[in-house]
Amino acid sequence: MIVLDTDHVSVLKYQGSPASIRLSERLAAAEDKDIRVAIVTIEEQTRGWLAEINRHRHVHQQLTAYESLLVMFDFFSRFRRLPFDLPAADEFERQRKQKVRIGSMDLKIACIALVHDALLLSANRRDFRLVAGLRLENWLDERKG
Repeated sequence: MIVLDTDHVSVLKYQGSPASIRLSERLAAAEDKDIRVAIVTIEEQTRGWLAEINRHRHVHQQLTAYESLLVMFDFFSRFRRLPFDLPAADEFERQRKQKVRIGSMDLKIACIALVHDALLLSANRRDFRLVAGLRLENWLDERKG
């Protein structure tokens, strides 16, 4: 199983961009075809668009942001989603007790990947490398192919 972190999802959303094309080709060529998105990534993306909607007080100014929110939900419907469930929450608590100090959202994503023994694709090596046992690769790094 492969789990896409928010940074990889953000690249994929811009279909047609060189980075999106490269990442899409690499995912298509991957031996593991079980590619998923954590609910936490969906939460992060949703919060961003809701903040954009709320930034505009005039309803007509909100139209573009609402359209983008709709496009985002359509985009996520292409993927199987992984929940933040009891095993992930228990792993989150275990990591915090071990003094793993990274952002809560990143740690939740890491814990989801850990409990599923999944490969996490993220460019955020600085934080995720602190999570013992997490399989991590950055497929946005052109030097890696």
